[in-house]
Amino acid sequence: MSRRSTGGLGAGTALSGGVGGAAALEPLVEQVLAGLAAGAARRGGPVPAADPAELAEVAAAVFGHRADLRADRGDHRTDHQADLRADHRVGYEAVDQAAGGEPDALLRLTEFLAYGSADPAEPACAAHLHCPPLAVAVAADLAVNALNPSLDSWDQAPVATTLETTLVGELAALVGFPAEQAAGVLTSGGTESNLMGLMLARDQILPTDVELDGLPSGLRPVIVASEAAHFSVQRAAALLGLGERAVRPVPVDRELRMDPAALAEVLAETTEEGGTPIAVVATAGTTDTGAVDPLHRAADLAAEYGTWLHVDAAYGGGALLSPKLAPLLAGIDRADSVSLDFHKLGWQPTAAGVFLVRRAASYASLTRRAVYLNPEDDELAGYPSLLGRSLRTTRRADAFKLAVTLRTLGHSGLGELVDTCHGLALAAAEAVAAEPALELHCPPILTTVVFRYRPMGGDPAEADRCNAELRRVLLRTGQAVVGRTELPGRGPGRVRLKLTLLNPHTSPAALAGLLAAVVAAGRAVEA
Repeated sequence: MSRRSTGGLGAGTALSGGVGGAAALEPLVEQVLAGLAAGAARRGGPVPAADPAELAEVAAAVFGHRADLRADRGDHRTDHQADLRADHRVGYEAVDQAAGGEPDALLRLTEFLAYGSADPAEPACAAHLHCPPLAVAVAADLAVNALNPSLDSWDQAPVATTLETTLVGELAALVGFPAEQAAGVLTSGGTESNLMGLMLARDQILPTDVELDGLPSGLRPVIVASEAAHFSVQRAAALLGLGERAVRPVPVDRELRMDPAALAEVLAETTEEGGTPIAVVATAGTTDTGAVDPLHRAADLAAEYGTWLHVDAAYGGGALLSPKLAPLLAGIDRADSVSLDFHKLGWQPTAAGVFLVRRAASYASLTRRAVYLNPEDDELAGYPSLLGRSLRTTRRADAFKLAVTLRTLGHSGLGELVDTCHGLALAAAEAVAAEPALELHCPPILTTVVFRYRPMGGDPAEADRCNAELRRVLLRTGQAVVGRTELPGRGPGRVRLKLTLLNPHTSPAALAGLLAAVVAAGRAVEA
């Protein structure tokens, strides 16, 4: 774009909105797409073949405009590191920003970002609950980025405000909440959603206005959650002023599912010791095994003790889209609040978290009046506000990409993707069980497979070392991104590997190749 068309400013100052925004974006988007393709081709796999120090040095030079990427420097530690520097030396020389900047920065830096990324669209990138986003969702998010609505007031996001309210109602119905009573908000993910659920639990269960006066003296609030609950539960307890020790862990079975008898015992012990249970946190889809806690029993016990039930379905909530897997979450409709993440089993770009409450009245302690955002006379005149639905003020219109995806594919289309990934997990588990060098921990529940490489000999500490190191070998060589976890308990022998299968385009051949790479890396570590 010319200087004239931007009011005398430089070409890089064109705006993304307005009538001319699309024209300004078009050539830039073409550069981004070209950079993404070139970077992925240059990477040639799920992750760049480099260790963290090597890649960080190159990245610092590329983004810091340093001109010291010379392969003939005398401080190279390995030939591989020299090759890596040499590979990126050309085209990344320092630029005199005072002289006008770098006109092709977008193309070249996008290429480097793509090269240096762990790409979840690659079948061998299977470590985390980090999905490859659908192209339609990414395209929809471009519109949000261009228009830049913020949902802290209606006059910054007129249609986006209505869209989020409508989508929240649709998702509340998916969970089984009564649409006329439920409420919710789009969040940054399960950590924020869990914090909100536990904050509202604290404010609803404790007998005073905690949000105004602080924690009452003489009370000992307790949160009850399984040993396999997400670490954000402890973090939330700390942020809420309860302390991490306020979280009472409940034992789990081999699949990491909460033991319902143990839950009853912990609740009874808590009250006998003078504690006040403010929440039971049930997990619908543990991070490692995908286990779903016994939701009906958790709801029964929460009701018996007069406490709040929060269901963390950040992972497993996507199973509600699958008629085949939805029964695993039976009882979720009895929760007081629920966390969902559609950037996991929903194939959305990060972030696409959702927080839902059964009763909108539960939001009372979050209500805020800011005269410059939601004055009362505006609301009385029919201008709605979502300010009291979120912990955040400035907030993106993340509902748009999810709404577009749901309209494009429908619940059934997304459900098919869930079923496909579940089928991949079953196939991977079968392949693990058939390989003598591998040991399956438990059958898949959702889309994760927990297993380990079985080294020669039976020393548990050596097995832990071997599995931890083979994963790093796969990373350093750019072959695969495999997850690592540890089973509950104490002592050696608990390290496990994990495949988190969220790419519905993964083939059986790709799975076989991934497991073969794990075995080969394990044997190399043992050698």
